[in-house]
Formats: sequence, C-alpha cells, structure tokens
Amino acid sequence: LKIGQVVGQGMNAAKDLANLPGNICTPSYLASTSRSAAKKYAKLGCKVFGEKEMKKMGMDCLLSVGNGSAQESKLISMSYQGGKKDDQPYAIVGKGITFDTGGISLKPGAAMDEMKFDKCGAASVIATMQVVAELKLPINVIGIVASAENMPGSKATKPGAVVTTMSGLTVEILNTDAEGRLVLADALWYAQKRFKPELMIDLATLTGACVVALGSDIAGLMGKNDAFLNQVEKAAKDAGEKVWQLPLPDEYKDLYKSPIADMKNISAGGYGGSLTDGIILSDFVPEGIPLSHL
Repeated sequence: LKIGQVVGQGMNAAKDLANLPGNICTPSYLASTSRSAAKKYAKLGCKVFGEKEMKKMGMDCLLSVGNGSAQESKLISMSYQGGKKDDQPYAIVGKGITFDTGGISLKPGAAMDEMKFDKCGAASVIATMQVVAELKLPINVIGIVASAENMPGSKATKPGAVVTTMSGLTVEILNTDAEGRLVLADALWYAQKRFKPELMIDLATLTGACVVALGSDIAGLMGKNDAFLNQVEKAAKDAGEKVWQLPLPDEYKDLYKSPIADMKNISAGGYGGSLTDGIILSDFVPEGIPLSHL
C-alpha cells in the first residue's frame, strides 16, 4: 500500500510538471523544484549548473539550444545515496526542453502549445528521484536533467552551425528543431564521465518519427545491451507501460555523416529518424555502460 501510494504521488508530480505552461515552468523553475525536493530528504542532493559553468565544462552543444531564449539553460544533477558508498550508481537522464518552438527551424503553429510537453523526460526524472528517496531504496541513483528553452531570436543558433560537444565530437546542426539529441549528448557524456554509472536510462520526447512508428501509447526502446533491454521491458510490463524494442543498426550511421563535422543532427532523407536518434545518443555512452533509450 505504501509503495503504491508513493508511486502514485510520483506520477502526479511528473504530470503536474509536464502540464505546467512554458511561461511558468522554465529551466530555472525545474531547477528550483529539484532543489526543493532535495531539501526534503537527507540522502537526496541537488547541484544546478548555469550557463557559465556549462561553458567551462565544454557543453556548447547543450548551450546552443537555449541561445535564442531569455531564459537561462540549466543542467540539474540530483544524487541519491541509499546504497554503499562504493556502489556504482544507476543513472537516469531526462530531456527538459521547457518549451520547444523549434528555434529558427520554426514549427507549424497548429498545436504548438503542446510543446510544453517537451519536458516530460525531465519531469519523469525529477519525480523518480523523489520516489526513490521517499521509499528509501537501498541503491545509489543519479538523476540528470538537461534543460533549455528552444526559441527563435537574434542570438538563436542558425541552421548550418557547427558546435562542439563536451565529448569533443562536433555536430553540424541542420535543423534546430532536432534539439533533444543536442542537450542529451552533453548530459549523457557528463553523467557517464562524472559518475561512472553501472547503467544508464534516458527519457526523452525526442522525435515525432517514433509516434509515426508506434503511435502515442507505446514508447520506443533502444539500446545495445540485450540483457538490460530485457530488464527494462519486464519492468515496463510490471508497471503497466507499453514499450517496443527498436533496432540500432550500425549501417544507419551513414545517414547522419557530415562533410564538415563528426555528425549531423538529423538523418539524410528523413527516414528511420527515431533509430538514427538512438544511434547518435549511443555515441556519447561508452560501449561498456548499458544504455536504454526511451
């Protein structure tokens, strides 16, 4: 009964964050919400990085997404210490685009108000960290949120720009509306470099291509460690969530090759978009760390 109650409260917390409009829920709002959650639990900590700190860390890819916005981008790092000090943590990483206009590659006006939901990955991570702390789980968990507001403006990133990720890889940004993989590239690299996690899960409303493939009720599941993906599938089934595993074929890497950078942020031809997204993200997690991309 206790577990069900806490999980239900966590689901409500995630939905409340997701439903908040963009004029209220900014990257700074997500940061203050995370700090407030950490204050409630002795074993839950929170560190927030602003744009100057991210610049020093070399997160130009993440920063490029928020260039056109008056709202400051944030990287939120939450840590829960419920296991032994030396136990490797589990890491969950969420996309937190608090509003996504598409930037210079502006989206169509119809239903653009729904782009407040581009922070659902972040909402899931923040809520999950609270549930883990409330249930006092005997594990170590890291929750990372990459948050920005994607707006057109005089300082907005232009299509054709080339930016450098924290990993050192360069990305040619052909479409500024393909911004989720840009913020996650730096967040995933930071998470694995800083915390050396046992495994990683990222959650993101990354592409409409996945909705075209699976509809709006089934999440795409991608990764390269079969045993871990099977665990995630079982957990999803136990939780009443629907997921479907999609492939990450190596031959699709050619679809995002760039003549002037290490990669493009969109695939050539527009086909297999959700798969190339998953492949791009896996480039920022070393082979030895199991990754599940949802």
